[in-house]
Amino acid sequence: MLRPLLAAVLALCATPASAEVVARTADSFTLRYAEAADIEPDEIPGALRGLSRWWEPAHTYTGSAANLSLDLTPGGCWCEKFPDGTDFDHARTVSAGPDRFVFEAPFGPLRGKTTSARLTVSWQATNDVWTPIWTMAVEGPGIGAMADTVDSVMSNAYQRWLYFLENAASPPT
Repeated sequence: MLRPLLAAVLALCATPASAEVVARTADSFTLRYAEAADIEPDEIPGALRGLSRWWEPAHTYTGSAANLSLDLTPGGCWCEKFPDGTDFDHARTVSAGPDRFVFEAPFGPLRGKTTSARLTVSWQATNDVWTPIWTMAVEGPGIGAMADTVDSVMSNAYQRWLYFLENAASPPT
């Protein structure tokens, strides 16, 4: 029993093949996460919609990932429901294509500080091995100073999502 738990913890802590701040200026930054995975591309939409099962609860306003939902249709909301019944709009689906989803995503502390915050979730195959890719491009006055903080949250989110995608189970806490 200890061996599967240890393997799960190590999988979450492993450094991905590519997770980094790929560009940064005073007024912008771009993050990219990519890791080959044992997946089929048709599993990706369902894994994204399973947001409440993989998002880190500490990175919500309500403290509970169960309050999160994601509508992948264009115009759909990446929302968090508050106890009073109101929804907080974290992001909006801009487009949904056969090999990518694009979100206008001024998550959490980025709200009101960006002129643009786009998260693109895409996937590509090399020799029948699929690589899910998250690319987040953020622009706004002075926003480059937030790159490392946002990278920390988004890297955690990518790793938790990848675990969920590969294992069809919530990541261990």
